[in-house]
Amino acid sequence: MALSPAFVDELRSALGARHVITEHEQLRVYECDGLTGHRAVPELVVLPDSTEDVQTVLRACHRERVPFVARGAGTGLSGGATPLAGGVVVSLSRMNRILEIDLASQRIVVEPGVANLDVTRAVAADGYFYAPDPSSQQVCTIGGNVAENSGGAHCLKYGFTAHHVTGLTFVLPDGEVVELGDKALDPDGPDLLGVIVGSEGTLGIATRITLRLARAPQAVHTLLAAFDTMDAAGDAVSGIVAAGLMPSAIEMMDRLTIEAAERAVAPGYPEGAGAVLLVELDGVVEQVEDDAAEFERICSACSAFEIRTATTDVDRALLWKGRKSAFAAMGRITTDYYVQDGVVPRTRLAEVLRRIEDLSEEHGLRVGNVFHAGDGNLHPLVLYDSEAGETEKARELAEAILDACLDAGGSLTGEHGVGMDKACSMPRMFSERDLQVFERLRRAFDHVGICNPGKVIPTPRLCGEVPGPYRVHALERIGVAERL
Repeated sequence: MALSPAFVDELRSALGARHVITEHEQLRVYECDGLTGHRAVPELVVLPDSTEDVQTVLRACHRERVPFVARGAGTGLSGGATPLAGGVVVSLSRMNRILEIDLASQRIVVEPGVANLDVTRAVAADGYFYAPDPSSQQVCTIGGNVAENSGGAHCLKYGFTAHHVTGLTFVLPDGEVVELGDKALDPDGPDLLGVIVGSEGTLGIATRITLRLARAPQAVHTLLAAFDTMDAAGDAVSGIVAAGLMPSAIEMMDRLTIEAAERAVAPGYPEGAGAVLLVELDGVVEQVEDDAAEFERICSACSAFEIRTATTDVDRALLWKGRKSAFAAMGRITTDYYVQDGVVPRTRLAEVLRRIEDLSEEHGLRVGNVFHAGDGNLHPLVLYDSEAGETEKARELAEAILDACLDAGGSLTGEHGVGMDKACSMPRMFSERDLQVFERLRRAFDHVGICNPGKVIPTPRLCGEVPGPYRVHALERIGVAERL
């Protein structure tokens, strides 16, 4: 659909000309998120500066039945921020202010465009930090984290974004502004925060977010253990959990991702390792020291050929740099790669990893594994060459990996979301009745279907048609054409 000049002029007048983008070359910047296989150029991009600006944009979109998509830094990996051709992108990058720091309540209030890591930077000197830490935390925004319910390496001990959001100022798709929660840990009434966090931008736009802060631990030990095989590393993970240890993070990387990380950032992982475990322990000094000794005992029993402890902040940062850079580092060893995101029970981890290896051989494509081993959140990276015509083969392999996760009693996604990428896979995990309930909930917030349409829920179920409600074409509006 083509937006009317009056609609564009209305937004220019309300927000200012510099906050409205219409030039095609600039619009292309917003045509996809981190899942570059899905692209669509929006008709318009707006950059609001306040809740009132967002309200103005959404009221206009609601009145004209114009679809819109909220966007943060565009680091998402499921196509959740992919625009709809002919629609509006609401970019929240200008709303990047920290509004309040309340250390007495261990709360911080931010706008959605604040980068994840900047929250910790704002309070680190006072002995606090913000726990959820996606690998893209230097650039990904809190608004996007809320939409996807992002986790990160330390979610094993500290939980996901949902466990750290206590309040939202939220603009509904018709422009109404609602206040949900505040600084209390458990607000009265229905858990609407729980509904919105992780809803992938399909229910409205958060413009003010209240977050929990955590006290910095007394001691932090970062350890690395190297193994000949993934099976041995997986046995060590099982042993760590069975022993009752609660690391803040347990990360695993296989030989292929280690190779990529070494080429990209040279973290100095042990040479010849088939797998490494990166484990972080934090808490009081005595407990951390005891847990570190137990970790070394378990890894040694599982045939780790090298165990090292980061002795300085520089050493610790370098070990984590290899893990945090793993996705981007794949560009050193392949022309294209497809990031998948599934969850399996920890007890089935080794089994699913072997299945992924079998699938890799069957499809003739390499798969690198780097993931949150502590909670079974896999991030297999399917390597392929688009110029060699391997794109469809990579997609088929990625879907087969998801099937393996579901067969093992897992789920479609741990933290990257469903978005466009997995919407058609939803019936594999949920019944038709489940999907109908999801749709009814969505319509309660957005009864006209303009808020990030075509994401999460397969509509129609065949996924082969244009999603969302019928929208009048511009030619039909002026009487040149009619709907049959």
